[in-house]
Amino acid sequence: MAENKNNLMTIQVYRKKWHLNIGVVIFGIIFLYLVVTVLLYLTENHVTAYEVREGSILRDNAYTGLILRNEVVVQAEADGYVNYFAPEGSKAGVRSKIYTLSDRELDFSDTGGGEERKLTSEEQSAVLMRIQSFCESFREERFGDVYDLKENVTAVLESQSNQNRQARLDAMTGQENSGIQVYQAVSDGIVVYSTDGYETVTADQVTKEMLTKNDYEQKSIKNNTKIEAGDPVYKLIRDDNWSVVIALSDETAAEMRETERIRVRFSKNQETVTAGFSIRETDGASLGILTFGGSMVHYVKDRYLDLELILEDESGLKIPQSAVVDKKFYMISEEYITQGGNSKEDGVLVQKESGKPAFKSVDIYDRDEEAGMVYLNTDAFDEDTVLIRPDSSDTCILNKTTSRKGVYNINKGYAVFKQVNILCEGDGYYIVESGSIYGLSNYDHIALVGSDIRENDVVF
Repeated sequence: MAENKNNLMTIQVYRKKWHLNIGVVIFGIIFLYLVVTVLLYLTENHVTAYEVREGSILRDNAYTGLILRNEVVVQAEADGYVNYFAPEGSKAGVRSKIYTLSDRELDFSDTGGGEERKLTSEEQSAVLMRIQSFCESFREERFGDVYDLKENVTAVLESQSNQNRQARLDAMTGQENSGIQVYQAVSDGIVVYSTDGYETVTADQVTKEMLTKNDYEQKSIKNNTKIEAGDPVYKLIRDDNWSVVIALSDETAAEMRETERIRVRFSKNQETVTAGFSIRETDGASLGILTFGGSMVHYVKDRYLDLELILEDESGLKIPQSAVVDKKFYMISEEYITQGGNSKEDGVLVQKESGKPAFKSVDIYDRDEEAGMVYLNTDAFDEDTVLIRPDSSDTCILNKTTSRKGVYNINKGYAVFKQVNILCEGDGYYIVESGSIYGLSNYDHIALVGSDIRENDVVF
């Protein structure tokens, strides 16, 4: 018993041996990698992509201008009631019948059962076509088109009414002892039956106050109106050359000081034409003078005209201004560009310390074909690198740089600089030229903020 007790007292407990668990190690490495990746993602600058799309920028200024034309007012030769042969706004030749004077009001009431007032099939078609065109193109933001439609339809109806009146007037003047005297046009021109006192005003006489419409009054002469000898009876616009005078702000006048031609859009019918342009200073104000050589017939009844000067209207690729950065390049003669060995890559011959040239492939960022120069990335060379002209002993030293504007293209997941030719700007965007082999294309993706990225940075 004693011996057994002693044996029990010598039993010792050993600590279990620790074994390396490879699964735990791999999990720890993966966890650490994920933590580092998340931290790097949260602390680094993120590149936001912008998709390049075709677009345009239109910059225009709205004005109300005073119309000046070659106008002559014709006075009545006698007293009487006036009635007109020619429709207002029509072209009259010398000795064309313009108006009559009678000692009484003439009666043009229809006594023929109403047949004379029916529109012809051609006139009905003209009205229907104008209504159909209006319905197809009408937009709520251009409600003024309703008034254009009214004028167009009224013109057709007035044309038919004038034809009836002319026929009746011819019949009356052909009667013996009718007491009606016929008067002919004094010269060629477009006939207008209203006056306003501005007929003889020239561009040199226009003041800023004349452009405000204050106290403006137009006097129209209607059929069967009693007039006296010497009163204005009609006026003739004698050629198709006309001008519009507008008031310019000091800023706009300074911007357009050297402008000689400009595009103009008329609000009345949305017609766009090109006008000659000049500026005249008067009484501390800058007046713009727009000159036209056509389309005057559409505005013969107007003295004031609403219009827009189209200062910029460019189409191309639309990109945000924040994407554009300046980048420096070496500019060398295209004669130094060659192809090395069996490769078709563009490159240059770099002079080594041994004196022997070594071919180095390069990316050409732009070409100036007129000057025969190419642009190379400054990051690809050390300063004062010597290049050797192929098949020659001529050399050039890379130590002069020039700056070009461009954006970083990120189509391939890393940044590639693409130069841009800016056509115009506005509202935080540029319109840049498309179609260049070294520039951008529609649907390219670029860095939204160009200053946040560098050449060859990986963005995805």
